[in-house]
Amino acid sequence: MEKNKSAKDFPRYICAIIPLLPSIIFRTGWAFLGYKREAKKGGVIFYKELINQKIDKKTATDLTDIYLNGSKIFQNILKFRY
Repeated sequence: MEKNKSAKDFPRYICAIIPLLPSIIFRTGWAFLGYKREAKKGGVIFYKELINQKIDKKTATDLTDIYLNGSKIFQNILKFRY
């Protein structure tokens, strides 16, 4: 009996969530863009510090790319997907 009641309430829950989706998507996207912007700033600072430490540009670029790989959210999510 309890399981049947829960199944009847499911459409009501979906109808309550659907109006919230645009707001959730917008806020999530905005947070993602802010995260990417901060990661890019951090990468620039990291690169400049490597250059100041007299590391050649190719090595500094490679190290910066490795440093920025952690901020690639979609690639990291896809790694866990499979």
